[in-house]
Amino acid sequence: MNIKPLGDRVVVKLVEAEEKTKAGIFLTASAQEKPQVAEVVAVGPGAHTDEGKLIPMEVKVGDKVITSKYSGTEVKVDGVEYTIVKQSDILAVVE
Repeated sequence: MNIKPLGDRVVVKLVEAEEKTKAGIFLTASAQEKPQVAEVVAVGPGAHTDEGKLIPMEVKVGDKVITSKYSGTEVKVDGVEYTIVKQSDILAVVE
């Protein structure tokens, strides 16, 4: 099954959080912070202005992005977890 986002929404797959600290201490799953770096999996067509003009998306499939910490809606498709966020919840593209 494929996910096709609508409007200015973006489907991202979160990059795994670090399992150990820089000092070498392993963290349990509950102690890890929610990752903010994600890979773009699918992109909607963009938002429309009140006049009907399409505002193009600034990200594309394959981009690595930083999202707002607690943004988006988590969904599970075919056993894989994704997050659907609005483009405005994407803070930066990682290059």
